[in-house]
Amino acid sequence: MANSPRNTLLTLVQVLAELGMSRAAFYRLRARGKAPKVIKLPNGQLRVRRSDLDTWLADHEQSFA
Repeated sequence: MANSPRNTLLTLVQVLAELGMSRAAFYRLRARGKAPKVIKLPNGQLRVRRSDLDTWLADHEQSFA
């Protein structure tokens, strides 16, 4: 279960590419507490669980119908 796709840890570069967002914009969201949940590794790098990103995206989805 630990290796399931939903538990995959994405790098910040991968997250930014998927969102089409700059690093600065992501950090602004994070400072306001509005970014997806992140995991800070001991070396200072950030990771985002695939499941957390998917949940965050679903929570921010808008219908334009």
